[in-house]
Amino acid sequence: MRLPLIPPSELTPEQRALYNDMSEGIAKNFKGFVAVREDGALAGPWNPWLHEPVFGKPSWELVKALADNPSLPRAAREVAILVTGAHFNSAYEIYAHVLVGELRGLSDEKLATIVAGQRPNDLTRHEAIAYDFASALVRGGTLPELTYNTAVEAFGQHGAAELSYLVGLYCLVSVTLNTFDVPVPEPKA
Repeated sequence: MRLPLIPPSELTPEQRALYNDMSEGIAKNFKGFVAVREDGALAGPWNPWLHEPVFGKPSWELVKALADNPSLPRAAREVAILVTGAHFNSAYEIYAHVLVGELRGLSDEKLATIVAGQRPNDLTRHEAIAYDFASALVRGGTLPELTYNTAVEAFGQHGAAELSYLVGLYCLVSVTLNTFDVPVPEPKA
């Protein structure tokens, strides 16, 4: 890991404000995986964002906008996030969202197939739309019209926009994690 975790006692005043907001949001919205060390230091993408609050704060604001009252089905969200994390081979992202995906009812086989970069053949309609949407975006270029229209039909205009911003956010998260070589937490003995 390229950036040491920052114990709460060592935060600057600017970092402290962001830390407090992120800690509250993590406790509310990010369960099922290790995001906070025992001493309160934040792991995952939150640590790099704390190191650079000028970038971390707006990144965190987008996280909050997408985490508070999402309109998309939870399992479909996780499919899109995992497609993105798998595309970037982002270890922490895959670790965290495989665990969240399990909590959202996605089977181990479905999760393993997505993480391997393949499309499972047993996706629900909403999961399949999210998979195709995210997959097309991370490959680059303009989202195909049919894919966009299918998402709007299934999720509404707002839901399709939410899906786009979700994929974009997790591209940012994955690149952040990869830039700073953020590891998967060590299993507890």
